[in-house]
Amino acid sequence: MDRNFGSHSGMQKPPSNPQSNPFGNAFYGGPGSGLIREGLSSYGGRFLGSSSEFMQSNISSYFSDPQYYFQVNGQYVRNKLKIILCPFLYRGHWTRISEPMGGRISYKPPISDVNAPDLYIPLMSFGTYLVLAGFSLGLCGKFSPDALTLQFSKGLIGWLLQILLLKGLIYSAGGGGEAALLDVVAYAGYAFAGAAIAVGARIFSRHAFYLVLPFAGLCGGVFLVKTMKRIVFSGGRSYDHGGRLNYLLLSLVAAQFPLLLWLGNVCR
Repeated sequence: MDRNFGSHSGMQKPPSNPQSNPFGNAFYGGPGSGLIREGLSSYGGRFLGSSSEFMQSNISSYFSDPQYYFQVNGQYVRNKLKIILCPFLYRGHWTRISEPMGGRISYKPPISDVNAPDLYIPLMSFGTYLVLAGFSLGLCGKFSPDALTLQFSKGLIGWLLQILLLKGLIYSAGGGGEAALLDVVAYAGYAFAGAAIAVGARIFSRHAFYLVLPFAGLCGGVFLVKTMKRIVFSGGRSYDHGGRLNYLLLSLVAAQFPLLLWLGNVCR
């Protein structure tokens, strides 16, 4: 009776084998799954490769490898300090030594080139400046954690102002693409070598401070002028507005004196 009712009512039973999804077979075990996976992986590899090359080429133009700036030795530090503190006696060239690497031009590290920028001397000079400033504050009877923190903040602000000054000069002279950001940070930080000497002179005598300060400012300014001229004229490029460049470089030298005076005036 049940069999007759099912046959007379016209109802159909669901198929025992449901129709398979062609897209599912294509991705999961179907005949075209291998081709699709290979195409997606190839496209993804090309996309990731081009993206990494784009990021590397653009980031490297602004940032360099930080380890590069710490490849120094004792001989480099001594020679570099001589150039920074007394550039008049330096008889060598101011051009950095380049070498081809990976289809592009790169520069030798500081350990192999005295004209290469480094971050070891700026950081050590900054630390020495803070230690001498704290010692000077102690002699003046004004030492406190807050006073030392204020001096630390003054140092960072002075470093930042020097960076902005150098970047502005390079941009105004049309050489903005020739110096990485860490290069400019290193060049700006060399000012603390003169600032540390000025603060050390102040510990002995106030008159010694005002004698050492102009000399340190002049030497630091001459060093920066030589360095900025190399960056501006790098790549064989000529600068048409020579008078304007001279005024920019002169303003760079003049800015070193109030900067060192502000940084070195610890006991007010």
